[in-house]
Amino acid sequence: MLVLGVETSCDETAIGIVEDRFALRANVVASQAQLHGPYGGVVPEVAARAHLDLMLPTIDRALVEAGAHLSDIDAIAVTAGPGLAGALLVGVSAAKGLALARDVPLVGVNHLRAHVEAAQLEVGALDPPLAALVVSGGHTSIVVMDADGSFRQLGATIDDAAGEAFDKIARFLGLGYPGGPEIDRLSQGGNPRAYHFPRAMLHDGTYDLSLSGLKTAVIRELRRLEAVGEEPVLADVAASFQEAIVDVQAIKTLRAVADEGLEQVVLAGGVAANRRLRARMQADCDERGLRLIVPSIPLCTDNGAMVAASGANLLAAGHLDDLSLAVDPNLPLAVATEPPG
Repeated sequence: MLVLGVETSCDETAIGIVEDRFALRANVVASQAQLHGPYGGVVPEVAARAHLDLMLPTIDRALVEAGAHLSDIDAIAVTAGPGLAGALLVGVSAAKGLALARDVPLVGVNHLRAHVEAAQLEVGALDPPLAALVVSGGHTSIVVMDADGSFRQLGATIDDAAGEAFDKIARFLGLGYPGGPEIDRLSQGGNPRAYHFPRAMLHDGTYDLSLSGLKTAVIRELRRLEAVGEEPVLADVAASFQEAIVDVQAIKTLRAVADEGLEQVVLAGGVAANRRLRARMQADCDERGLRLIVPSIPLCTDNGAMVAASGANLLAAGHLDDLSLAVDPNLPLAVATEPPG
């Protein structure tokens, strides 16, 4: 069974094709980074228009990569939310058109769930219960996949997502877009203890996170140094900022794992490509005897293969949508159906 996945939740036009839930046949991503670079962040209207231009060529490339024709596709999966409303609408409309034209099933997928289930394309069927830290440009969430295959969100950012914070500080430092890779690169030569930036909500008794104050603290420190005529070491600033983000995410995630009595952790989302976060999570999990599952970088960033995999799971559980499927920019993470093992 071939499932084609459509992902347009933000600024990546992505198409993936998955066979029988676990075999990756194609994963094609058309990046819009150059379009949004001059603005230092994603412009929703620009993103939606670019999705329109890129959709059909990206589908064609994915079919070629998979060695398949559109007539071979057995089902269409699409990100229905969360994400940017206009961008989501382009993807869902395209998916509906494909499903209608080919008379095949259609299934809407939650973007956060898809990030977690991307791991099955490399490690095989996930064996819940497990926890997941889903961290990207638009989302920073700590979730649990229960034994019955359902998802629960334990905590999330109450303001900026990690990727958003990286982008904003990178822009302030005069680095490129997207900011996460630039901060990661610059921090390699820096001292993560050079500046002590705040770790908000670290001991508040919740699993929620807040990064807006951290971002403000970095900007204030840079302005203070400028006012006294002191030149900051940008590598130290980047490393210290990055360490503060990683600290809160790792500590809160591992606390949730302990409280839930779990033994497995999935690290997913675009910011999961960050080298310091991957190393810290691996060290913390090793110390506690936990299994850490981290997809390869092409499956961490937004992609259509993760949507196809998640959609295949939902279809196997008997979940279907129809042409009334609507986009939901704030789609909650709650799926009660259990995919078979």
